[in-house]
Amino acid sequence: MTDIFDQKILCGKCNSKMEKSEISKNGFIFRTMLCPNKKCSEKIIHPADESEYNKFINLRNKEFQVKMRLVGNSYAVSIPMEIVNFMNEQQNKMNEMVKLSFENMGRLSLNFNTPNLDGNSNARVIKTREIKILKDGKFVHSKQFSDSAHPERNKNQIIKKNIEDDR
Repeated sequence: MTDIFDQKILCGKCNSKMEKSEISKNGFIFRTMLCPNKKCSEKIIHPADESEYNKFINLRNKEFQVKMRLVGNSYAVSIPMEIVNFMNEQQNKMNEMVKLSFENMGRLSLNFNTPNLDGNSNARVIKTREIKILKDGKFVHSKQFSDSAHPERNKNQIIKKNIEDDR
């Protein structure tokens, strides 16, 4: 079956012939068609790429409860099949080895097949998260922000003090 992007595509605004291009977002490469007309700058993202990206966003927004097991002198973490199936769809063959790092207190990171970030000195990671922490025996709602390019901007902000325990 032929791909829609193998055909000649005209811009809907100015009727110019669109050119193939690629854009990257969150580690995904999107096939796109861009209008060469500077006034128009219309772009079309390949529907299959957009669909896969939406699956990724849905998985990323889910929070999974996983079990830790003691295996010999190490702990094993079970990875939900939903995540493994998605990764296999993306790569057909997932590497057996993953990168495990201890980011900060209470946070472990598993990275699957990330060669682009390792050799890229321009790679930048920006993270924000809201958490509930136990401080002086009371729960506090806190927001954390970190920027790998500008560590001086990293901050922890307490949003709400003395929140009730939801357990």
